[in-house]
Amino acid sequence: MDIAEPLLAAHRARFAAVDALLPPAAPPADGERLDAATAGGTQVTGVLQRQRFAPGDVPMLWSAADTWQLFPYFGDTGTEGADLLLRALKGRLEAEDTGDDSACVVVWPSRDAEAIRAFLDHGLVPLSAVGVRTAPPPEASPGVSVRRAGPGDFDAALKLATATFDYTGLVASPRRDNTAELLAPSLRDALAEEEPAAWLAEADGELRAFAHCAWLDAVPGTEAGELLPPGRWGYVNNVVTAPGERGGGFGRALMAHVHRELHRGGATRTYLYYNPTNPLSSVFWHRQGYRPLWTTWEVRPASALR
Repeated sequence: MDIAEPLLAAHRARFAAVDALLPPAAPPADGERLDAATAGGTQVTGVLQRQRFAPGDVPMLWSAADTWQLFPYFGDTGTEGADLLLRALKGRLEAEDTGDDSACVVVWPSRDAEAIRAFLDHGLVPLSAVGVRTAPPPEASPGVSVRRAGPGDFDAALKLATATFDYTGLVASPRRDNTAELLAPSLRDALAEEEPAAWLAEADGELRAFAHCAWLDAVPGTEAGELLPPGRWGYVNNVVTAPGERGGGFGRALMAHVHRELHRGGATRTYLYYNPTNPLSSVFWHRQGYRPLWTTWEVRPASALR
């Protein structure tokens, strides 16, 4: 989609100024265009995309079934420009019959405080964030045994992985009834790989924590390249400590091992998604050296946008 070159240049300059770790801002997305103008006559533009998911689609683990995602381009107009585009989105949605399982979503650089003001004013909340870690791997934690997980661990690993959503369903996206079924295929594939990126922490013969990870190459022009600076990254997909064991140091010991293993596989940096509204993970991951890069702002249902 074409956007005026001065606005696109201002958009890219904004990203570069807000956070030096952001990759160059991606070209405009395809979708429906929303336009507005500031009091001073500066044009701002948004691109609107709609995604619909079926009950068996994996994105249902974290997404509403009917999602309206806004890609804003407001350059140096700050809070005013963001506010105008969200007002335009609200006006657009008044013509739609949005159901209960719907959402308005904006993914935006976490450090852009001017935009945050507009998001809060319109009823959006920070339900998810991409956290990045650039520090070297930590030393091993004594007293906890960590090993690679294999096919024989599938049932135990799935039970632990599902437990993540039992908790996050209270503080972030609602838990789906078919969560285990949605998780199972990718987890089974990961455990069957010759060099799986999945680990289990054990103590006294009992499984205490589980981590499902991967390696990923961020290349310009790809989805990962729009999210992260170029290079080989470790992706921390799902980490959970067994209920009743949280706070005992098992997650910390597991991740010390995992960070070393991901580094050994060529990843000098790692990233993950976490919920800022989660009182456990929002503290745990910051202590592990992660900081937010992108934040997903969301309001459910879509009709609740102010």
